[in-house]
Amino acid sequence: MPKDLDNLPADRSPLAADAPTAERSEPAGQPEATAAAPEQPRETGDEAKGGSRKRIVLGALALAAIVAGGWYGHDYWTNGRFLVSTDDAYVQADFAILAPKVTGYVASVPARENEHVKAGDPLVILRDGDYRDALNLAQSQLDAQLASVDRINRQAEAAKAAITQSEAKVTAAKAVQVQAEADLKRYTELAKTDVATSQKLEAARAASATADADVSEAEAGVLTAQADLRVVEAQASEARAVLSGLTASRDKARRDLDDTVLRAPTDGVVGNLSVATGDYVTPGARLLAVVPLGQVYIEANYKETQIEQLAPGTRVEVEVDAFPDRAFTGTLQGVSPASGSVFSLLPPENATGNFTKVVQRLPVRIAVPEEVARAGWLRPGLSVVATADPRTSPDSPAPGAPAGAPEGARLSANETPAR
Repeated sequence: MPKDLDNLPADRSPLAADAPTAERSEPAGQPEATAAAPEQPRETGDEAKGGSRKRIVLGALALAAIVAGGWYGHDYWTNGRFLVSTDDAYVQADFAILAPKVTGYVASVPARENEHVKAGDPLVILRDGDYRDALNLAQSQLDAQLASVDRINRQAEAAKAAITQSEAKVTAAKAVQVQAEADLKRYTELAKTDVATSQKLEAARAASATADADVSEAEAGVLTAQADLRVVEAQASEARAVLSGLTASRDKARRDLDDTVLRAPTDGVVGNLSVATGDYVTPGARLLAVVPLGQVYIEANYKETQIEQLAPGTRVEVEVDAFPDRAFTGTLQGVSPASGSVFSLLPPENATGNFTKVVQRLPVRIAVPEEVARAGWLRPGLSVVATADPRTSPDSPAPGAPAGAPEGARLSANETPAR
């Protein structure tokens, strides 16, 4: 740069001379404060693009909200307003609690906690020595009584034979009696003509009397044999009654021996195992549970204001809290005949004291599809959300008719009751 320019004063530099001063650019008569106003900042290209993006994003969000709201509104109007839902629902199963029928010490416990078992599998085994001895004693007593019954039957046969023998003696005695009576009659006639001596007549009379006595004796023998038969028959009846009692005792001893082995009543999973080898158990003591996972169902407790249109056969969507991705469709089986409070241990007595109305709930049973139950992942006690669709009920009423009303009592939307 030329040295002359460096030596010039700041206000005499060419740039300062060429640039218009604030006083020159000020129009005449303009207030002085106007000249002191700051200049407005100008928008750069990046700032303009950023504002445009914000407007696009906000518009897109607003459009998405409108679409979502419209979809939700349409879904609620066409579907959601008809559904009946509750989260007071749980998986249930009618499981068996195993308890012994006999007293004894536990010999072994083949069952294991959470183990799958089949019907008939041994779960708990008690020591059976005493019960096996009791069975042997009952069997020996029964065998002895069977022998007694057989002996009495033989005696009855002998008594029948004695009756037959006595009847034969009666027949023979009567034959002799007839002969003696004929001889007596003949000798009586001969004695009248002195053909037969009086000695012969007396002998004939004695023979006739003897024949009569023999007939009486033979007939008494028949009666005695018949009485003996009746006695034997009475003994046989008594023996058979004792035999029935001994048979019952033998059967009970056998059942007691069988009851020393607790077996699984059905296919399921062992749970709540509370017995160990060496424990002394008594009848009724709770030892374990067998839960049939293949027979689970859903029990949903709907409010009394929700069951108006629920009927057997209604489809129910079930969502399991523990498995959110495993929803399934069940079938409503039936509604409880009374609310849960009615079946409680202490039902409410609303006729006494102050009254506060509380919405009641009724248990509703929902059948689980067979393939879902067989899978075994549904466990009793799990919480679920049950959503019923009354439109799928086989006897779903027409619009405007209350559910459950008799056909004759249902009125159409344009019909009014007669007065």
